[in-house]
Amino acid sequence: MKAKSCSDFCRTQAAYAGNGLPSIEPGMPDPAGTGLDRRGFLLRSTGLALSVYGGMGLGPGAYEEAIASASGGGQRVLISVFLPGGLDALSFLAPVADPVYQSARPTLKLAANPAHTFADDSRLQWHPDALPFKALHEAGKMAVFPAIGYSDANQSHFTSRHFWETGSLDFNANRGWLGRYLDIAGDPENPLQGLSLGWTLSPALATGSMPVASFSRPTDYEFWAHGLGSPVSEKLFDTYGALGQGATTDPALATARRVARHTDSVRRSMEPLVDATIQSQATYPTGALFPEQLAALAEMLERGLPIRCVAIEGHGGYDTHSGQAATLSSNLEVTAASIAAFQQDLEARGLADRVLIQVWSEFGRRVNQNGDGTDHGAAGVALLIGSHVQRQMVGEWPGLTSLDEDDNMLHTSDFRVMYAAIVDQWLNADAAAIIPGADQMTLPTLLAA
Repeated sequence: MKAKSCSDFCRTQAAYAGNGLPSIEPGMPDPAGTGLDRRGFLLRSTGLALSVYGGMGLGPGAYEEAIASASGGGQRVLISVFLPGGLDALSFLAPVADPVYQSARPTLKLAANPAHTFADDSRLQWHPDALPFKALHEAGKMAVFPAIGYSDANQSHFTSRHFWETGSLDFNANRGWLGRYLDIAGDPENPLQGLSLGWTLSPALATGSMPVASFSRPTDYEFWAHGLGSPVSEKLFDTYGALGQGATTDPALATARRVARHTDSVRRSMEPLVDATIQSQATYPTGALFPEQLAALAEMLERGLPIRCVAIEGHGGYDTHSGQAATLSSNLEVTAASIAAFQQDLEARGLADRVLIQVWSEFGRRVNQNGDGTDHGAAGVALLIGSHVQRQMVGEWPGLTSLDEDDNMLHTSDFRVMYAAIVDQWLNADAAAIIPGADQMTLPTLLAA
């Protein structure tokens, strides 16, 4: 039996840019990004919510040229939305009439509602707070993976997330799958090509050489120090930007200057958004960070910022060992409504053809409820959303008659196959160079002709 305790495997603190990653329990894999030459730092002491990883040379005017190129070229963007904790696939798409489900979930089972039926498999029903996803699916803008995972699934949050974020089952992998893509196809003069919307860098974006950026709230992107405001803060900005100028033969100083130039370039690009009221073309949920981030991201894309890959966490946590019904309901309500609004916003701005949204979680939950919650499982659910997505169900729903050795639902699609298909069909890169074993995989067709 695999270990199931959350306390044994969760990180005790987040990884901060330039400070390395926290020590982890014996036997756990090092997080993607550990030990890399990041050539980056985080100005938290002055309140600048940005970290820049990687860092090759940045020539004068190069960042502005990258923005102009992105604006004119309509470059494709991948947005990866992580639902942390392990989303319960059997509540998200519930087999309401299945006798095993009925018996295993005496108080957590969903009531049958024909209006919520999943159009691609009538045995399944959407969670009532996931109906915005239902609408996207029936509009032909979603592919659903109802039982996605990998063989001999690890039920540790930390380990399974590591596998998903590196795109491999290698404990020693130290670059994220999107980081590997950017190392091959990225631009050494564009720190916004990989953007982590959060206080820390997503391990999926950990690169070996290319610069990527991390900040949480685009509209709060500014220096802050107690008792100091404009025009003092502007002087701080200008001083910091000046650090990136000039030549030097000192390797350490050259590195610091490259990072300063990257940071200053991003700051100047974000300046119009600071304290701005985002003029969204859709109605987002209020009172939560996630929809604010998506609304700002839509604005950033319309302004032509050269973004290629984005990592962001959905609203709330999905590790529902207790109180599952209420927790799942509130979290799904905000997450689903926010993503649906974001898709609508992109369409209204004329950006939808450029954007693919991926939604995933590190595993599903156990079939049998435990008290008023469910424990860590194996196969979960994933979504691909976008105007170019071919509506479909990828992999069959396996039913609950046959389960794995831990009484978890079996997977019928492998997350690495999904990644390889995204790389091949959306990012137009060599999947085998990014996802181990991709050359031996049969890839589903994810995009409509």
